[in-house]
Amino acid sequence: MSDQQPVVSMRGISKRFGGVRALENVDLDAYPGEVLAIVGDNGAGKSTLIKILTGVYQPTEGEIFVDGERVEMANHADAAKMGIDAVYQTLALADHLDPPANMFLGNELTKKFLGFTILDNKKMRDETERVLMERLGVRLRSLDASTDSLSGGQRQAVAIARAVYHEGLRVLVMDEPTAALGPQETARTLKLIKTLKAQGLAVILISHSLDDVFEVSDRVHVQRRGQCVGVALTAESSTQEVLGMIVGAKEDAA
Repeated sequence: MSDQQPVVSMRGISKRFGGVRALENVDLDAYPGEVLAIVGDNGAGKSTLIKILTGVYQPTEGEIFVDGERVEMANHADAAKMGIDAVYQTLALADHLDPPANMFLGNELTKKFLGFTILDNKKMRDETERVLMERLGVRLRSLDASTDSLSGGQRQAVAIARAVYHEGLRVLVMDEPTAALGPQETARTLKLIKTLKAQGLAVILISHSLDDVFEVSDRVHVQRRGQCVGVALTAESSTQEVLGMIVGAKEDAA
């Protein structure tokens, strides 16, 4: 990756909540066409780090760079404008709505009819079908069914499609995308991640499953007690080595 410029870099990121220090001097780089996994126990600072990256939180200290230029993000909308978005574990889908309605929730497509502005349901349906197929290789059996009738992997695909619909997307954060999925649905979701990587996106994967991490990621960023304790190339590392960093085996031995 050294011959490429990172899409996004975080330097010296620290975050305090009152007297609690959630992050301490963390660096992170994400490159186009790679999957960077962030791992660590609960309380290691993973969620705080990605919320800073996506503009939800602002760092107490540190800087963020996009394409080498220093940026400031006051909110998530600022991050989205810079091509950084996230799909969280909750997916934020309206279960009673169909996939096209979820895809364009809050950004509905409209058209003029007899002087009135109405929803362009056909275009939203066609665009949903196109993005699912072209970007993710997914074809849903029905686009008319409510989203709660879909499988876990299909729901994940709808949430991802909503994020990648915006052409300016450069970095996609995926928070525990395989949590609560069965083996087949997990395999389909990991395939989606590989598809996004092949399209040149920088994918940042937060996961507790080291098996999933080692199947799809290029590098692993390990958080422990609010600090980055190491970054490993998955091709040159092992689950045991990464697990040792997560639990602080070397530190405990010392």
